[in-house]
Amino acid sequence: MATIFSRIIDGELPGHFVWRDQECVAFLSINPISVGHTLVVPVVEVDHWLDLPVTTAAHLTEVAHHIGSVQQYEFDSPRVGLMIAGFEVPHTHVHVLPMWTMADLDFANAATSVDHDHLAALAARIRTGLDAAGHRDHVSAD
Repeated sequence: MATIFSRIIDGELPGHFVWRDQECVAFLSINPISVGHTLVVPVVEVDHWLDLPVTTAAHLTEVAHHIGSVQQYEFDSPRVGLMIAGFEVPHTHVHVLPMWTMADLDFANAATSVDHDHLAALAARIRTGLDAAGHRDHVSAD
């Protein structure tokens, strides 16, 4: 059975996408810890990141770097966190999130509900930033 992330990637479930290429996608979390919290997910469904080919893991990090740079600028955060946890969905994903304090890495602070119009607006800001940074070919609309 496909994971929830595979269903989002395949368009069966909605997602607020900011990036898409042949290896990965990135979309906003529906349980964000901070504004603009984005998940970078490989297209291939692999549970543990250590089971990914090294080149795919490196690509996820590269995409996270591009997104994090835009997040830091757009949301004026002093730091951008990067985390791979993997317990909540059995499909590798990298959390990229603007941070103001260490609490911004605590899943206990994640939102339990979101305004999808607000997420769509945040995704548009990130896509615009990625486009401005020269990543036009990979910017993916909702």
